[in-house]
Amino acid sequence: MATVEMVMPKMGESIMEATVLTWLKKEGDTIEEDESVLEVATDKVDTEVPALEAGVLKEILVQEGDIVAVGKPIAIIETEGGTSASSDNGSTSKPEKQEASAAPAASTESSYSGNNGHDIAARSDSGRFYSPLVRNIAKEENIGMAELESISGTGKDGRVTKKDILSYLDNRGEAPAQSQPAQSVQQSAPASQPAAAQPAPQGVPVSISADDEIIEMDRMRKMIAGRMVDSKRISPHVTSFVEADMTSVVQWRNKHKNTFKEQENGNLTFTPIFIEAVVKAIKDYPMINVQVDGDRIIKKKHINIGMAVALPSGNLIVPVIKDADQLNIRGLANKVNDLAKRARDNKLKAEELEGGTFTISNVGSFGNVMGTPIIMQPQVGILALGAIVKKPSVLETPQGDVIAIRHKMFLSHSYDHRVVDGSLGGMVVRRVADYLEKWDVKKDL
Repeated sequence: MATVEMVMPKMGESIMEATVLTWLKKEGDTIEEDESVLEVATDKVDTEVPALEAGVLKEILVQEGDIVAVGKPIAIIETEGGTSASSDNGSTSKPEKQEASAAPAASTESSYSGNNGHDIAARSDSGRFYSPLVRNIAKEENIGMAELESISGTGKDGRVTKKDILSYLDNRGEAPAQSQPAQSVQQSAPASQPAAAQPAPQGVPVSISADDEIIEMDRMRKMIAGRMVDSKRISPHVTSFVEADMTSVVQWRNKHKNTFKEQENGNLTFTPIFIEAVVKAIKDYPMINVQVDGDRIIKKKHINIGMAVALPSGNLIVPVIKDADQLNIRGLANKVNDLAKRARDNKLKAEELEGGTFTISNVGSFGNVMGTPIIMQPQVGILALGAIVKKPSVLETPQGDVIAIRHKMFLSHSYDHRVVDGSLGGMVVRRVADYLEKWDVKKDL
């Protein structure tokens, strides 16, 4: 018999730690290779962690609620192999082992530089540890080390958790003594420095009667709410609308959907068709495939399309199809089906939710004819696609204008008016509609 360490796996390029939500197995349980052992949460996704070795769960090293750095041991598994224990067994290849083992060191040595120019170290002079997520929030909200040290922590050993710092920010404006360090920094900073972010508005007080039902927001709903408010605060949203004739697309899909079902054991939806048209439009107008970093515009080389997926809980999640321009229509259809299914089953990996450069949202799947979507930061554009409905339309023919029944759909393009003007935003959505209207009904699947 031998024992191996199960470590917190790498779950995304920017994720340095995760919170243990639930152990799905208990000490003494037999586990199979690839069987889920625990559920963890990051600031991007909740996901299950599988075992990379079959055996017996001998010892659980971290408890539910603990925040664990990537690469740190979380359990001991007793196996039937004869090899020695290895703390790197949470990775599947040598390069990934190097990344996993380097992650904890990076989290303890790195520091974030806040907007006020003060470095926020992973560990303060008092010995208090700050996670990368907390330091990043502090950077974005212009919180210096002195102010960060004043925040009460509810985590292990008094650590400041994400909840602690967000709660502090909600009440920041109500505590003059605590906000004084930020005011001093603002007064001494150059005129070009932005002012400290103001606390988010708390909303209008709600009157609750005895007959009302109170439903607490779950973790994901709170996360979505925060990100939507942030996006509207960060980006001045403008929306342009175009109505497209989808008759050729509908005819092509009807022609091929049964064949696709037989060959791929999946549905041929309109989503991969939309994505292909969007990718072509992005290639024509690459300045819509950008991100904003302060006063810099970052033009992205890769075209990574996010697609909004409705979950059974009613929440939305946006998995990303990386390098969507490298896939044909069949490849896009399979990728869409795979990501959508695993999103609903809570099986997505954290890296499948990051790196998007443009997003689509199919509001037509809910019977809506149009919508005004909110941008996924730090992207600058998102396209909502409405329901396809039959309408009488005027067609031009060599014999004159005629009225015919056509399949029509509204496209709604919301874009960041800081860097995308109306001309570009309008031309992009018009070009997507052009590609859909000119869809080749003889196109191979």
